Amino acid sequence: MTDFAPLRRALLSVSDKTGLVEFATALAEQGVQLLSTGGTARALRDAGLEVRDVSDVTGFPEMMDGRVKTLHPVVHGGLLALRDNDEHVAAMQAHDIGAIDLVVVNLYPFEETVAKGAPYDEVIENIDIGGPAMIRSAAKNHGFVTVVVDVQDYATVLQEMDKNDGQTGYALRQRLAQVAYARTAAYDTAVSTWMANAVGEPPRRRSFGGTLAQSLRYGENPHQEAAFYTDGSARPGVATAIQHQGKELSYNNINDTDAAFELVSEFAGHGPTCAIIKHANPCGVATGETLAQAYTRAFDCDRTSAFGGIIALNQPLDADTAREITGIFTEVVIAPEASDEARAIFAAKKNLRLLTTNGLADPKALALSVKQVSGGFLVQDKDVGQIKADDLTVVTKRQPSAQELADMLFAWTVAKHVKSNAIIYVKDGATVGVGAGQMSRVDSTRIAARKAQDMAAVMGLPTPLTQGSVVASDAFFPFADGLITAAEAGATALIQPGGSMRDDEVIAAADLAGLAMVFTGMRHFRH
Repeated sequence: MTDFAPLRRALLSVSDKTGLVEFATALAEQGVQLLSTGGTARALRDAGLEVRDVSDVTGFPEMMDGRVKTLHPVVHGGLLALRDNDEHVAAMQAHDIGAIDLVVVNLYPFEETVAKGAPYDEVIENIDIGGPAMIRSAAKNHGFVTVVVDVQDYATVLQEMDKNDGQTGYALRQRLAQVAYARTAAYDTAVSTWMANAVGEPPRRRSFGGTLAQSLRYGENPHQEAAFYTDGSARPGVATAIQHQGKELSYNNINDTDAAFELVSEFAGHGPTCAIIKHANPCGVATGETLAQAYTRAFDCDRTSAFGGIIALNQPLDADTAREITGIFTEVVIAPEASDEARAIFAAKKNLRLLTTNGLADPKALALSVKQVSGGFLVQDKDVGQIKADDLTVVTKRQPSAQELADMLFAWTVAKHVKSNAIIYVKDGATVGVGAGQMSRVDSTRIAARKAQDMAAVMGLPTPLTQGSVVASDAFFPFADGLITAAEAGATALIQPGGSMRDDEVIAAADLAGLAMVFTGMRHFRH
């Protein structure tokens, strides 16, 4: 092996033909012979380039609807042969195998086919076989062979050839080999994940793949390296959003923006709704007659925490709402769309990022949640559980009013997106106190109530808004103390999963306090 390897013959077979003609033309101008197949060959010939069919080289026609075309010893021998190994060279001469110095392959659009909801048979036909095989052969032999799997690397290869008289250096070939193996790994991950869903049982081996979207300055803290990867799904959210202004999102921005948008997406079709997030927890969620009113009501839940937060909207951002939002420092605003006037208002705030998603995420869509632990990782279904009024069981003597019932369902929806232990006070379609992440449910109840007291003082209210509110708890009350604390804060009704050994004790305490309480039969732990 030498550091520099000449490119005399290239095999091109691509699904994504972006930049193909320009790249192939530049190769031909440097004297590189072009081999190709199928649609790639046609595209090159239509551009006036001289192309030799792989079938002419192998002596076999493309067959079985194109399933078999490059799976041949002449192709893989040309890729795998060590050019400085006498036995390999002798085998090439004996079997008329010509060296292939460059492989340009991007794979059948499997991920895209799955994302559009194609039927089973169509997905199967979009599993590439020959492509990954050639990529792996070329990458293994990167001592001599250059492999390109991404359009973005075309220019790099050409620049390398220009600098080195039609040759590529080992460092580039090694880097491109790593890119190639990462691509086939991600591709196989997509296939195996889809097959696991089709089979309907936990796979024996599980992998995850993604494509680098951006390098990040650092992770949660400056001493942690980080990057953001996309998984190829078309789900509306931070990964697929268009950023209209502001500097690049940080690790924490991305994490919090995702939390905000996933929460507000729960309220598709529920009228104007706003969620304000800080450290992945909501510090205010509210509906309103207008989007501006929804924002103001969400802001009033915890004005202190809202400073420097993330705002998510379930409707297009309008000018009135934009003006309200610019009243304080905000990191990110994400919405399905934004009016031209709203964008103009935001343009004056250079550090404010605006993202639009062209729709809301489907809160019922199945997905996986992954958490790394030492020595492995935990995989579970994403929590897409939802409760309707008909699913509730009233367990107290007092029945909830219609308004209490509506507020309880609102609070229960928010609770799913609050770190456990979670307690949420809601009044008239707005959170008025949020307690998150405490080791004791009683402490979460007290913290949420205390935040409401603080806001009452700031807003000049005679009593906290928890007076006459409802309370949601993400898991059951193990003792009556949490319920009693909520009642002391002014709550009149509670929604919780039930299922505690002391349910009877908790129900009795609710009856004694004159509260209405319903059980959902579902909990929303969020760790």
